[in-house]
Amino acid sequence: MKKVRVFFKKRWYLVFLVIIGVVVFFYQRSVTQAKVSKTESYTVKKQTIKDELTLSGNIEADGHVVLRFQTSGLLSWVGVKEGDWVKKYQTLASLDQRDVQKRLQKYLNTYQKTRWDYDQTTQDSQLKYIGGLSEDARRKALRVLDKSQFDLNNAVIDVELQDLARQYSYLNTPIEGLLVRVDSPFSGVNITPAGAEFEVIDPSTIYFSVTADQTEVIKLKEGLHAEISLDSYPDNPISGNIKSIAFIPKTGETGTVYQVKLTINQDNKNYKYRLGMTGDTTFILREIPDAFAIPTSYIKTEGKKKYVFIDENKSKRVYIKTGIEIDNKTEIVEGLKDGDVIY
Repeated sequence: MKKVRVFFKKRWYLVFLVIIGVVVFFYQRSVTQAKVSKTESYTVKKQTIKDELTLSGNIEADGHVVLRFQTSGLLSWVGVKEGDWVKKYQTLASLDQRDVQKRLQKYLNTYQKTRWDYDQTTQDSQLKYIGGLSEDARRKALRVLDKSQFDLNNAVIDVELQDLARQYSYLNTPIEGLLVRVDSPFSGVNITPAGAEFEVIDPSTIYFSVTADQTEVIKLKEGLHAEISLDSYPDNPISGNIKSIAFIPKTGETGTVYQVKLTINQDNKNYKYRLGMTGDTTFILREIPDAFAIPTSYIKTEGKKKYVFIDENKSKRVYIKTGIEIDNKTEIVEGLKDGDVIY
């Protein structure tokens, strides 16, 4: 006994810590039990329940092209600047055509010479036929005539190819729109196709693009209305409608997602909405107004029956009939009325 007293006397702080720990343990346990015993309640009321789907995306445009020359060369003329409005088929710039023009003239001369040779060969063949020819001589004459025809055809093709090269030295836009980028705005410099790009966007063709995975895309359909909230204008949502849903997954994505295009039902003449602006779009897939709905967690099951408790002690129950469940809320078709309190 004396040893025990000595032990407690020397290590009294250990005993004190044990007592403090026991007190804290029982205190926390009592608080937890009090929280558990407190029963939550919910008052039944009419409300609108919605099944919504929110997807993120950004603004893109159908009328959007990036133009570049087919070959490298000396940029001899630039007729536009960034910010200009360009018309469909308008010429934006051109390469130096001196080399192309000289080559074209050369091939035109070659064509003319080949044409004369062909005419002479044809005339000679006809003179030979007048005097009569053996079978071998006739075949030889036909071969000479065919070779002359091939040479003439090749000369025509050479001229056409050079004319195409002349046409390709001009850069034309296939759409009308705003010129948003000019990589090489000054003439007199040598360029490569990738180093002298011209980008044109038609602001009237913008749309909001979102991606939906394979579990979401089946809930959408063309024409479905949506509300678009852009990060640039969070207090000014705009309306839109689905105009197309891709049939194949979008490439370059990590998962299986499909592109959904939405019209932006808003005038954009002042370029308020610009390419790349991000935001969210919300689709209302289903909506039930003036419905009695309660949190699904309050509903209990008994076989095929469903019920809720109507007293705090959970001794009284009411059997109910339910409708659809949306966003953790279940529609009550029968069994409860406005103002009822459930636990």
